[in-house]
Amino acid sequence: MTTFTAWKFETVEGAETATGILREAADEGLIKIEDYAVIEWTPGEDRPKVKYEHRDDWRATGWGALLGGLAGVLFFLPLIGAAAGAAIGLLVKKMDDAGISKEQLDRIGKEVVPGTSALFVVNTETDRDRLAERFHGVGATLIASNLVSVDEDTVRKAFEG
Repeated sequence: MTTFTAWKFETVEGAETATGILREAADEGLIKIEDYAVIEWTPGEDRPKVKYEHRDDWRATGWGALLGGLAGVLFFLPLIGAAAGAAIGLLVKKMDDAGISKEQLDRIGKEVVPGTSALFVVNTETDRDRLAERFHGVGATLIASNLVSVDEDTVRKAFEG
């Protein structure tokens, strides 16, 4: 099963630090990462910085669209104003098609604020108990889980054309 999780950190650096733990866990076979993105929101900035895991294989295309669309809906399109209403509606529909509801988007948007960071992960094949041990004490709060319980083809189709 493919899953999407969003982890909130109370510091701007927290999510970036957690990516090291995530990559080590992947190297040890505890998780198969399809893609991930780090959202860092420095106090005083109008919007957060988004850093994507760059993968060259074909699978990354669909997940990059998912993560990019998510960041756009949450942090960038709302700043454009009413003219972006149709675009926001279309992206929210695509998120819903991928298994991420409007309520889940709202929760993520309310949790990730200036002075915090977030780690968005799309993965398959997880040893959840052993992975949880790695993140124990890191100060992460799970703000969304199991949002994408559809297969990769469904997610890719939701973000095509």
